Amino acid sequence: MAPRYKDGDAVVAFNGKWVSYTHTVVAYAAFLSALIVGVALHYHKIVQNEHYGYPDEWFPSVSATIGDRYPERSFFQVFIAMTSGPRFALVFLWYILTARPNSTLPKIVAGVGIFRTLTCGGWTYVTSTDDHDWHDIFMISYLVATLPWTLGCLALSPNNRRAVKYRKIMAGLFFGTLVPLIYYFIQHKVHKVPGAYTKYAFFEWALILFDVGFDAVTALDFEGFELVVRDIKGISRGQSKTTADTVLEKEKGKSVGNTFGEGFFWTEIVDAASDVYNGFVFWTIVTALPVLVWYFPLWHMGISGYEVAIVAVLSPILFAIPGVKYAATKNLRLLHLLSLLGLLAYRFQDPANRLFVTSFALSTTCVAWTTSWFSERGNTPRLETRILAWGIGLIMSSIAKFACRTNNPLWPIVHAENGGWNKIGIALAVFAVLRSQRRSLTSGNDFLPSSGKKGSAILAGVGFGGLFFAMVSLLTDSSTMISWVWDGYPIRGPIAVPHGALTIFAMGAGLIYGTFHPAAAGSWTAFGIGSLGATFLTCFHHWSGFYGALTFAFYIMAVAPVMVTSAVKHSPATTFGIGFFVYVFMLLFHVWVVAYAFVPGGPLVREHTDWVMITTMLCIGAGVFSAAISNSSRTRTRKPISPNSKRVRSYYIYVLAALQLLSVSVAYLRFPTNDYKPYHAEDKVATMGIWTVHFGLDNDMWSSEGRMRQVIEELEIDVIGLLESDNQRIIMGNKDVTQSLAEDLGMYVDFGPGPNKHTWGAALLSKFPIVNSTHHLLPSPVGELAPAIHATLDMYGEMVDVVVFHSGQEEDPEDRRLQSEYLSNLMGSSPRPLVLLSYLVTRPLEGNYNTYVSERSGMKDIDSSDWDRWCEYVLYKNLKRTGYARISRDSITDTEIQVGKFVIGDPAPEDDVRILESDVPVGRRFPALFHGEGVRGHRYHVFDEPRYWL
Repeated sequence: MAPRYKDGDAVVAFNGKWVSYTHTVVAYAAFLSALIVGVALHYHKIVQNEHYGYPDEWFPSVSATIGDRYPERSFFQVFIAMTSGPRFALVFLWYILTARPNSTLPKIVAGVGIFRTLTCGGWTYVTSTDDHDWHDIFMISYLVATLPWTLGCLALSPNNRRAVKYRKIMAGLFFGTLVPLIYYFIQHKVHKVPGAYTKYAFFEWALILFDVGFDAVTALDFEGFELVVRDIKGISRGQSKTTADTVLEKEKGKSVGNTFGEGFFWTEIVDAASDVYNGFVFWTIVTALPVLVWYFPLWHMGISGYEVAIVAVLSPILFAIPGVKYAATKNLRLLHLLSLLGLLAYRFQDPANRLFVTSFALSTTCVAWTTSWFSERGNTPRLETRILAWGIGLIMSSIAKFACRTNNPLWPIVHAENGGWNKIGIALAVFAVLRSQRRSLTSGNDFLPSSGKKGSAILAGVGFGGLFFAMVSLLTDSSTMISWVWDGYPIRGPIAVPHGALTIFAMGAGLIYGTFHPAAAGSWTAFGIGSLGATFLTCFHHWSGFYGALTFAFYIMAVAPVMVTSAVKHSPATTFGIGFFVYVFMLLFHVWVVAYAFVPGGPLVREHTDWVMITTMLCIGAGVFSAAISNSSRTRTRKPISPNSKRVRSYYIYVLAALQLLSVSVAYLRFPTNDYKPYHAEDKVATMGIWTVHFGLDNDMWSSEGRMRQVIEELEIDVIGLLESDNQRIIMGNKDVTQSLAEDLGMYVDFGPGPNKHTWGAALLSKFPIVNSTHHLLPSPVGELAPAIHATLDMYGEMVDVVVFHSGQEEDPEDRRLQSEYLSNLMGSSPRPLVLLSYLVTRPLEGNYNTYVSERSGMKDIDSSDWDRWCEYVLYKNLKRTGYARISRDSITDTEIQVGKFVIGDPAPEDDVRILESDVPVGRRFPALFHGEGVRGHRYHVFDEPRYWL
């Protein structure tokens, strides 16, 4: 027996609460002393930010106070160094307090506590002025670790009601403060609202108070400790129950009660992570094939024949053949390994071969996942984990695209040179298959007997097809639904970054809700709420539409476990065969509504995204009807879930929580800085260009954003219009080519009209702030819709209009005539200087050209002597034009880049006087890099050199 110490045996003794008191006092002193000294010595400097100063901003942020100036930074660093000792002691005592035999969670929480302490030192002593990147890395790591530290402390709290109460209050205030904090940061950074940063600063300081206050509550728990360490209540020896123990006793047998707090085994969480990664690979292959298919009609300008590859998803029909089901069940690991050929497809240079390999991989993975679900139909816990892996895999796929700016890093259109992570992705995939598929499949004893009610196999299949289409079309990228509700500047709704993280959060929350509450998720009430969300998404813009999008995302993920569980009650050949057939039909349907001018029967569904959404929800409703029958008997006879099954379920939730933290980190790292500057501000030059980018796929079927960025940067383009740029559909991979360009080049971006407006897309990227923008759909009674963006830019203090426009196709002359009149009136109505960056489909000096360049529009051709144009044109009015060039596109697309240079603020000359390049000031010249043979296939062509005017 351990020796017992009497009071007289202690040489030095003090109560453990003084560790908490010391930590709290010194930590608050670090921040408050810096604030007091900073306000006293450098008040006007520390309230100044990149947009405003005093009196618009009158309270300093935490970062400006503690990191920018001497001596306040020194006060902070001295006190925060003094905090480290009590901090490590606090973490150590918390571990002693909560450690129990066979429990790993206290060790994890202690490790997180040490990690937070070290990262705190990182962002304290490496300020943003010293090294902005490392300061952000340490800061993000600290904030991300705060969530598991807070939740872990709450889960392990001793049964001290007062301490638990204060701990919950502090945690609630901390996380609740994040919402207004982010809101006012966006108001400051994006909208540049005066005074917003001061409000942001108050919430930032509140976070500090709540964060330190949360740890201060440990004083109430440490009262039971005495140092030299005397445990006077036996808490550390497991004689006192924790809150988690008490809750577990009360919640025994309930669905959520035993999810956490059980033994933690690393091998099982590796299994869960492997399952999820297999799900990620599935969604990677599912979304990759349509992108490859799209390449062929894109270059054939019509039906190519390769479109038939989309029927690869119909492979579960093979289960109708006797013996296939048995063979697939016995060789499930082999099927998953064969499906990894889809990740190896990038090794094939020929586009057709890449398509064929990916088609085979897709058909194989559909069979493999159908087999996984069907084989586990008799084991409810195992089926649940397979569905969780599938759903979390979708979320992981969306996060991967969020992190890689809407490109999946394992797609066959990427490789190491353009952002691919193919090799490491394949290695992880092989490990995941070998790990997760090593267990033998069993059929348990709770399978619904044949005499039970199963519902309709056909309706279950239709429901699964509608669900799968909704997932692929709207949830495989976090920015897709945001692009639906975006409607131009000023910003009045969500933007892709950071609000894509909200979409991902709604998906995760929905999946967890549907797992724990399948009856509620599969109810008609939930279907009605989901349908209402779909309606708002389809019919409204800005925040109203986005709230509908979040509701829709939550519902789709919540109903997924219900629908799959219902579908496996029937023959897989019937339910999943019909389901994937419905998916193929819906895929074509949602492409036909925009591609109506190029496909048979297209005009029948022209511009009817509303029909697509209605059909999707009706299909899901059919599945809900069938599930209500097939799952009813199971619900009545459902056995309590064993503690072991609940523990296994918890590992998938841990993986999901880690992914959600990753998405928040990505949102922070990608948050737009908006500190953009034109290339030649000293000369007040604005270089503007137009480029038809062919949806970001180059001539060899590789993602081309990186190559596009490089040439745009080398040409020093300040404003560029991109046409054929809307990829937010299944067939185009639900991508946004503007995100990587805007972030890498430091440009504002406007894309529109959105994908629910049925155009091929127009986008505007600008180094200058976009003050206002309006999206237009021009008259198109017969052919494809013609999009236009009319934006007002703040160029060196002068308001200049820019219009980006894509005319209709050659086969519809009446459409093009009406569009030319509409645009001519639009340009003529603008009182400001204006530049048109356009795709006109007309020859110079002929036909509709004379409507665009006319007295009514007031526009001039940047070079009326350029006879070799048919599509792209740069027109302008009330500006001084100084240069014009045409640059070859190499293999990036099928269209060149046209660029014009304008001097802002100088009066436009009356005469059209050409001058030599040597007579042009250096700051107004085009880059010399593209003279002669140019670089990487890009060079000045047609004229072999740029043209310049006075």
